Amino acid sequence: MATEYERKRLENIRRNDEMMAALNVRAKASLLTAATKRPRDESKSYKKKKEKPETPIVMRKSLRTRGLDPDSVGLPNWFADYHKRIPPLNSSAPLQKSSARLLAPLPFDKAYDGEGSYHKFVESMCGTASTVVNVKDDCSSTRRRSPRLSNKDGNDDSPVVSSGNDYLKKEVVKSGKTEFDREPLSLESNNVARVVPGRIFVVKFMPCENVKLVAAGDKLGNVGFWNLDCDRDEEDDDNGIYLFHPHTSPVSSLVFQQNSLSKVISSSYDGLIRLMDAEKSVFDLVYSCDKAIFSLSQRPNDEQSLYFGEGYGMLNVWDLRAGKSSSNWDLHEHRINSIDFNPQNPHVMATSSTDGTACLWDLRSMGATTPKTLQTVNHSRAVHSAYFSPTGLSLATTSVDNYIGLLSGANFEDLSMISHDNNTNRWISTFRGVWGWDDSSIFVANRSSKGIDVISTKQKRTVKELHDPLMRAIPCRIHCHPLNVGVIAGSTAGGQVYVWTPK
Repeated sequence: MATEYERKRLENIRRNDEMMAALNVRAKASLLTAATKRPRDESKSYKKKKEKPETPIVMRKSLRTRGLDPDSVGLPNWFADYHKRIPPLNSSAPLQKSSARLLAPLPFDKAYDGEGSYHKFVESMCGTASTVVNVKDDCSSTRRRSPRLSNKDGNDDSPVVSSGNDYLKKEVVKSGKTEFDREPLSLESNNVARVVPGRIFVVKFMPCENVKLVAAGDKLGNVGFWNLDCDRDEEDDDNGIYLFHPHTSPVSSLVFQQNSLSKVISSSYDGLIRLMDAEKSVFDLVYSCDKAIFSLSQRPNDEQSLYFGEGYGMLNVWDLRAGKSSSNWDLHEHRINSIDFNPQNPHVMATSSTDGTACLWDLRSMGATTPKTLQTVNHSRAVHSAYFSPTGLSLATTSVDNYIGLLSGANFEDLSMISHDNNTNRWISTFRGVWGWDDSSIFVANRSSKGIDVISTKQKRTVKELHDPLMRAIPCRIHCHPLNVGVIAGSTAGGQVYVWTPK
């Protein structure tokens, strides 16, 4: 027997059916469904896809997990230096659009990109050059005359100038501990400044004791000068920093002329070597080629010759007086990253290369054929520096294989490898270990702490670290003042320069 609820449900169904029949809803719904259906094309034959034959599944495993040696040497050694290899400057290169300007003397008015005026910089450079004290060598002796230290009594204000090349470190003390050992170093806020806008490739002190001036070259072709003795209380726009743009590619080297500090030689990846003459207010063009110039140096007491690494492995010797090349040799299989001369025996030259070697050469026996090395230091990866110690008795090499090589002995036959983290990426400059003011210490950047490690050549390990909260970036390229003990400059990828001084 149907319940009351069931009777109401059936009555509602009947009423709804009558309403839908009166509105002809079902017929219209059928027409809409038929219109939306796509007619099937009977002429088409739908073939069943062929089933692929079953193949065994191969699991990929690396050679390392299988216990085998890798079949590749990895990325090329030059990859970490910059993300693009420098192409030859041929006629189709965009750089040639401004070749008329580049291949000619460049006046300061066109090269200056700094704030304010460069006239105070010219006055300072010319004033220093006019009071240069040349240090003569005794031809009968191989020992070099030591420079005078600062006159604390103030009786002599004339600058004391180094007459050697960029890395010629003269003996500032004959025995005992140096000022660096006795007194701690500090970093003051007024000794921190952004000198150039781009990543710094080279930083150098002017080799003058009484004038504290730093020069820096960056990735964008800029050369900046920072006079730390400038009075910052004066209302000047330059603030002691003077920025020039003499090149169009990274600046690889800066060399102060030995007997005229108002002249600075710069080399660049754009294939140009320029001579900045502050007295003439111009960047003269010294040399041009269609290859990148990766390094440049001068022999002690020979300011008329330039030694530079051109292209990939060639060493060129340029005579400034004659205006032509006097010699050239293919010394390495890849680019030459640094060139240095022994301060006690300037005939002995050291080169480092991306081919993984650092070599010693005797210029007296180079000849016209392929020269032979005196000694060769082999690293597993690129070597970015090879510098002689202040006495010339040791050689320090820095490689991205995380070792600093130390070559010593009467004939440089003793080799030690000091472990140090030298890994960098393409955004920061590669590390280069430089000597201090004697043969006891090597200074190199610390990647993790953003400081400077002091490596003892006797203990063959890091014994001290220069670190300060003001130093907020890695000081990749370092230079120790050749005459002022304890004055160190560290430069960064952001164009900043930090100058440490004794407290």
